[in-house]
Amino acid sequence: MDPVRQLVQARPGFDQMQSPLDCEQALKINDFIYLSPGTSNAYMVLTAAGRVIINTGMGWEARRHKQLFDAVCPGPTRYIIATQGHVDHLGGVDHFREPDTQFIAQANNAACQRDDQRIATVRTSQAYIWFQRTLDTAAKVAAEHPEYFIQDQPVADIVVDDSHRFELGGLEFALYHVPGGETVDSLVVHLPQHGIVFSGNTFGPLFPHFPNFNTIRGDRYRFAEPYLAAVARVRALAPELLITGHFEPVAGAGLIDSCLARLAQAVDYVHRETLAGMNAGEDIDSLVRRIQLPEELYVGQGYGKVSWAVRTFWESYMGWFTARSTTELYPTRWHELGADLLELCGAEALLMRGRARLDGNDPEKALYFAELVLAAEPAHAHAGALRLSLEAHRALRARMSEPNFWEGGWLDQQIRQLQAALLAQEVTE
Repeated sequence: MDPVRQLVQARPGFDQMQSPLDCEQALKINDFIYLSPGTSNAYMVLTAAGRVIINTGMGWEARRHKQLFDAVCPGPTRYIIATQGHVDHLGGVDHFREPDTQFIAQANNAACQRDDQRIATVRTSQAYIWFQRTLDTAAKVAAEHPEYFIQDQPVADIVVDDSHRFELGGLEFALYHVPGGETVDSLVVHLPQHGIVFSGNTFGPLFPHFPNFNTIRGDRYRFAEPYLAAVARVRALAPELLITGHFEPVAGAGLIDSCLARLAQAVDYVHRETLAGMNAGEDIDSLVRRIQLPEELYVGQGYGKVSWAVRTFWESYMGWFTARSTTELYPTRWHELGADLLELCGAEALLMRGRARLDGNDPEKALYFAELVLAAEPAHAHAGALRLSLEAHRALRARMSEPNFWEGGWLDQQIRQLQAALLAQEVTE
């Protein structure tokens, strides 16, 4: 079997992410590296002169990370390294910081933190769709132990531009900037004496899966060429052990290099195909439907998706205006025509056509008909439209060729809401 496909199938999906609150002890990776799982994993690297913490988790997780690490080695904590500026990597810096601790981050870290702060309210609200358990746990910890719920916004003591090296207790650390990851401040940490690379979420939370060049949770777009440069930089380090942001490390220089090469080939293919189609005059939705990875470029799509990357690449180059309709220039959208269409055709005719689309294995178009009716009757949702929408969402869920955390999470949430709406109607009737 293709070793990349085999690894994709062997590794956990994102829904199997663990909380440090569920762990009895830190997980031993080797004689000097320990893992505490969480929203993003925290790591402890032991040296003869103290320890280095790589990522600290969310603020509410960090106390438990520290308890698990302290049970192995209570310090001193000489350095804390953030592989990126997202809150699940550096929210607990203050929990680990000691008087002589130095916090290391890339030069763009402060800007990434500011981005997170600007959209914190809306993104937290939207992220709840996928991270309900995590956010509910955080709220519970905050209610029971507000003194533990400290979401830090740390300022780096050591700022890394392109690279930075230091030695501690005979162990060498080399840090490299890889802006093609989830954030423009992404760092990888190389232990050259041992052939180990901590990649964080440079290649996404699932490895080796197609990267998320956008996230429907909410974040800035990411770009193909910096991603390809990041892959090349890590490949040049020839890691024998790749310690990622989630789940257990990937071992074996040959396997790791094969995965990195495949990711680069897959992203390069989708990027080039998108550009070629754009320049040939092919519209964005046609490209989204058409471009798929050839079998020999298989990588997982459990987190990022090729179809979403095509759309992101298009918009990254061209913006949101596709030049197909004047209506794109104005805020009026299709669902605002629902009342007019109901007046012209009647709800039953629209739903009958939607049902025919669903029966013809076209749940996407079926959903449009259901949503037209629901948009026209928001105060008292049409039961038939709710049922059609529910069945369309179930059909979309069933047709997923492989699990995808974002698509599956959204569809599951919509299904729950539609089921609740139908149940509420039955109760009132």
